[in-house]
Amino acid sequence: MKKTKIILALVLTGFIAKAASAGADTATNSAAWLTQPLSLLGSLNIALQQNAAILKGKNDLEASYGIVVQTRAVALPQVVASGQYKRTDRDALENFPGAPASPDQNWNTGVQIVQSVYDGGKLIAAVKAARLSKEQALAQYQTVIADALLSVRVAYYDVLLAAQQITVHEASVNLLQKELDDQQRRYDAGTVPRFNVLRAEVAVANERPLLIQARNNNRIAKNNLSNLLGYNLPRDIWEDIPLQLTDTLDAVPYQANLPDAIQQALSRRTELVALRKTEQLQQLNIVNAKSGYKPAVSVFAGYGWYNAQFTPPVQLDHDINGWNAGAQLQWNIFDGLLTHGKVVQAKALHDKSVTELADQSRQIELQVRTAYSDFIEAKEVLDSQEKVQEEADEALREAKARAEAGTGTQLDVLDAETSLTQARTTNVQALHDYAAARARLERAIGEDMVQSAAAK
Repeated sequence: MKKTKIILALVLTGFIAKAASAGADTATNSAAWLTQPLSLLGSLNIALQQNAAILKGKNDLEASYGIVVQTRAVALPQVVASGQYKRTDRDALENFPGAPASPDQNWNTGVQIVQSVYDGGKLIAAVKAARLSKEQALAQYQTVIADALLSVRVAYYDVLLAAQQITVHEASVNLLQKELDDQQRRYDAGTVPRFNVLRAEVAVANERPLLIQARNNNRIAKNNLSNLLGYNLPRDIWEDIPLQLTDTLDAVPYQANLPDAIQQALSRRTELVALRKTEQLQQLNIVNAKSGYKPAVSVFAGYGWYNAQFTPPVQLDHDINGWNAGAQLQWNIFDGLLTHGKVVQAKALHDKSVTELADQSRQIELQVRTAYSDFIEAKEVLDSQEKVQEEADEALREAKARAEAGTGTQLDVLDAETSLTQARTTNVQALHDYAAARARLERAIGEDMVQSAAAK
């Protein structure tokens, strides 16, 4: 019942998306989105409607429904209608001595229904395979959604990181420029040598490429996020995309227990659900292959019409009609080892699916362990930066005070400014790495990416 609700929810989502597709094309996929505030949750919702990977996954899901119908068709009755008209050269007709001449025109038509009754277990296997194929396709679609939403979430954090890095490096350039201006004034007043000015100019020149790089990273990050959201960028936008992200990089506490996380991943991950369905389907393929060893029984019934051949009057418009019914048994006693070959192949593919399931389970456990380790690292780095920026600010103030008092040097000030920039950069990077590591851990565990983002 739970699976049925999930499937119905996805179907309803698809209908809603189709009904809103025209509005989405004109509203969310137009130039207006450039100036609209964009939250993380809003980005994920847009991706569910427009992300190319999700849309292709949805098409694959719809295509799988056709495979399900084809798989189940073998167990359903077949209704066949047929008809024929034929005219023959009289010179090619034979007649019995003393009998009326055979007609040179003949026609017949009819309808027949055929139902397989027994086919060596293939009928029951087809019904089960149809159900498993539907569940497998749904699990694969959910995997595509989870992967796409993780990419969107990390890309959103990348944009936030790039924007913060611009702020950090702009502040650093401004700080170094003030130091340069101060040293220039002192040099003009004759209190410091020319060397101090040159050193300050070098410091400013060394920082500017980092600011340029940060701005480029910001442009690239915004382009990547826009692409994942399925937006078509206006051709007149050459430089920065004016996205307005409303969320910020923060460190919301998150607790994870590794043994519980591994167990949760092994029970939730849709990749394993799909592979379990694959293993069951391969088991059914063995049943299908072995059905070649057994007889096939079917029943049929129909009704037919044809023109009279011998019953007077033998005319084209004189039809004879009636019903027919019967049963048919077919058993291939020896098929040149065709069935044996199919069984060998089906068993080998089933063994392969078992191996793939075991291997994927190990891979997912490795992903959880790696994501958990990365998360712990990011958390520890972030905790280590809790007071570093505050201490770097204080160190810079003290260095400037000492320089003003004549007990410090310009090198002390420049070193303190560099340390402050490094502290700010490390803190911003730590916030980004924490958020991204948490998102990857939640994906590895198999949590819902939209719900986890909303809870965040």
